[in-house]
Amino acid sequence: MGKVSAIIYIAVALLILFLISHSPKKHPNHSRHRRLKLRSSFSFSNPTHHEPVAFDPLVADIERRREDRQWEKQYLEHTHPELVNDHAPGHESQPEWEDFMNAEDYLNDEDKFNVTNRLVMLFPKIDADPADGFVTENELTEWHLQQAAKEVLHRSMREMEVHDKNHDGFVSFAEYEPPSWVKHDNNSFGYDMGWWKEEHFNASDANGDGLLNITEFNDFLHPSDSKNPKLLHWLCKEEVRERDTDRDGKVNFDEFFHGLFDLVRNYDEEDHNSSHPSHDSLESPARRLFSQLDKDGDRLLSEEELLPIIGKIHPSERYYAKQQADYIISQADSDKDGRLSLLEMIENPYVFYSAIFSEDEDDDDYEYHDEFR
Repeated sequence: MGKVSAIIYIAVALLILFLISHSPKKHPNHSRHRRLKLRSSFSFSNPTHHEPVAFDPLVADIERRREDRQWEKQYLEHTHPELVNDHAPGHESQPEWEDFMNAEDYLNDEDKFNVTNRLVMLFPKIDADPADGFVTENELTEWHLQQAAKEVLHRSMREMEVHDKNHDGFVSFAEYEPPSWVKHDNNSFGYDMGWWKEEHFNASDANGDGLLNITEFNDFLHPSDSKNPKLLHWLCKEEVRERDTDRDGKVNFDEFFHGLFDLVRNYDEEDHNSSHPSHDSLESPARRLFSQLDKDGDRLLSEEELLPIIGKIHPSERYYAKQQADYIISQADSDKDGRLSLLEMIENPYVFYSAIFSEDEDDDDYEYHDEFR
């Protein structure tokens, strides 16, 4: 059955490629002015900033290589400035990534990186559940989620190499040092929420052995994506600590309404920015939700009672993956049937590769606006 499906895919793809190559250019926006530009999304000063994930794994791999070089350079500047000013022997002889491969020239060389061919190759990998010749929102979400998981784990492994001082494959709390942006900025979100502290570390330690393996360390750095009950409870506890202005150990309605409810509403209503509901119109749904969460009826929300909404307060990668999928379908679904055919994807290639576009005013390049963030 799998061989038959593969043959059908190849036959359809060849037919589409033939038709496209022999048809007039009908899409002025797909001009050769547009150059694929690699993103430079890494921020050493704010590593928690969320960036959309590259659609194509090959592009993602190139970006990770560049980011690794940037990270290494900035890490040395923060931890060993003397090595930056006084290069170690032989340092200059080590080639930079761009020295042996200009990645952006590679991406814009149709013989090496043909966007249409890439989409033809990737289509059957995305169209997986079920393999019916159409890509749905759910399939796109799962695809982006897989790409995000690889990216997040890659960054966590890189961080772990830094903190695993004895190179035993684990990180103890004694080995871990908070990043400089937390230590030097007491007003940062991470600092205020108690991130990077021992309680956070212990909550991430799922098996309680006092050490974090790579899975636990990944959860430590990205708690909103964790399935660890201890870590989710810790997130709830931190939210209570942050919102509890009267210091009674719980969240009352005013504390809930003037903070948490907006986060929940933002999660549930992605297009809410198109309107600006009044304070009065929001209070009623806020009270309904508060009442639903207040299981013991004491008119206060405890840590445990925040658990049902903690995933909305701290959105996971699935949330962002769904936003990317929604955006792509809204832009490329020409017949508005809620799914994408291979032809629709090929006719709208820049929707999938727009995350790495940039605008050059001199040659009228296309600028990608991050609409799904």
